[in-house]
Amino acid sequence: MIKYTIAIVDDEESIRDSLDMVLSPAYTIRLYEDAESFLASLGKGAPDLVLMDIGLPLMNGIDALGQFKADYPKVPVIMITAFEDISMVIQSMKAGAFDFILKPINPDIMELTIQKAVDSIALVKEVHLLQEKFLRENEPCFIGESKNIENVMDFINMVSKSPDTPIMILGETGTGKELIAKAIHARSPVFQGPFIAVNCSAFPEDLIESELFGYEPGAFSGARPQGKRGFIEEAHQGTLFLDEVADMSPAGQAKLLRFLESGEFYKVGGTRKQQVYTRVVSATNKNIDDLVDQEKFRKDLYFRLCVVKADIPSLNQRPDDVLPLAKHFLHEFNLKFKKDLKGFSEEAAGLLLSHNFTGNVRELKNIIERSVLVARTGLVSVSDLGLGSRAPALAPRTSSRESKVIRIPEQGVHLGDILSGIEREYMALAVEQAGGNESRAAKLLNMNHHTFRYRWKKLKD
Repeated sequence: MIKYTIAIVDDEESIRDSLDMVLSPAYTIRLYEDAESFLASLGKGAPDLVLMDIGLPLMNGIDALGQFKADYPKVPVIMITAFEDISMVIQSMKAGAFDFILKPINPDIMELTIQKAVDSIALVKEVHLLQEKFLRENEPCFIGESKNIENVMDFINMVSKSPDTPIMILGETGTGKELIAKAIHARSPVFQGPFIAVNCSAFPEDLIESELFGYEPGAFSGARPQGKRGFIEEAHQGTLFLDEVADMSPAGQAKLLRFLESGEFYKVGGTRKQQVYTRVVSATNKNIDDLVDQEKFRKDLYFRLCVVKADIPSLNQRPDDVLPLAKHFLHEFNLKFKKDLKGFSEEAAGLLLSHNFTGNVRELKNIIERSVLVARTGLVSVSDLGLGSRAPALAPRTSSRESKVIRIPEQGVHLGDILSGIEREYMALAVEQAGGNESRAAKLLNMNHHTFRYRWKKLKD
């Protein structure tokens, strides 16, 4: 059950204390003796409801109401006033007050007024909590410390304000394009509507029209007797997510374009015009601009779908995010497999940072799941990661062709330092062989350029 926060702003201590005593069992109460201290507290977050006296010292309640409403227009404010201040009540109502109660305060009237205000914000509060719950449940998409992931979050917050602007999300497989589409939906004005995801590459050309738009009873051989609602109709008052839209057939593209231009369509076999209001978010892992240039994707449809376009960075472009993500997945699979792994060995962490993630976040999650499942010690080791077969064999540089006998001294060795030294030596050799060109050096070591630069800088510092 949601527990709402009420700010009580009154210069009379007896009124503050009595209201606190009456309301604190059901609400979280914040007490303020003047408008200045109340307004100064808003930097830590606004309450859900405000009870404020009009006759406050220094800044009066009406001036404070105006300042508060300028920043928090949706938070209801109930004004408290003496009977003779009725003209001030009228002023406060014009300034945006939700309601007022008179002194001496009648507890029954106060309870009804507060309940009415709470009812007005209950739906907004519930939606906000559901939105935050979605983001928590899907947070791997948004975990990280890099500037790239900050830009993704800024993009989500910006575009989600519109209920209907078409958005195109570009990015490699496994970057979380559908999760980003869901996050946009979760923060948008159509959040309470459905989120319908359609994989456009999953339907052959002769089925895409009936899947998108539905069909009437008896529309074709094999059609359901009762007909069928299409994905577009299912997405009414919500979000339609068209995944892999670049794989849609030419016929499907033409039919989708007609709908986007008017918001109207006919079911297959139907004569009655249907109208649907939905936001369209599309995504592809292909270079959509090249497909348009090659006339494999309609330019007019491209312009309809790409009113706003976002290019989601691959995990290889976000090396700072690899270990935070890995630690998140480690915690997740510790819970799933009832284990208590503390983290990653230094060598395992280094291998993750140098790995080329062709499957992005999805691949990293699979790697960590396997590691947690097979790990037997307190830390995930290199062998637990299962990446050995993909990593180049490392051997010390030597001008001699004779085999080198390796012995461990009595006092032992620090394996992490040895491996770091080997990594530094190979990276230095690659830079030297590439004539100082870090991009070519990264290719020699089968590494992503961004990961190479990150590791090379770290090893040199």
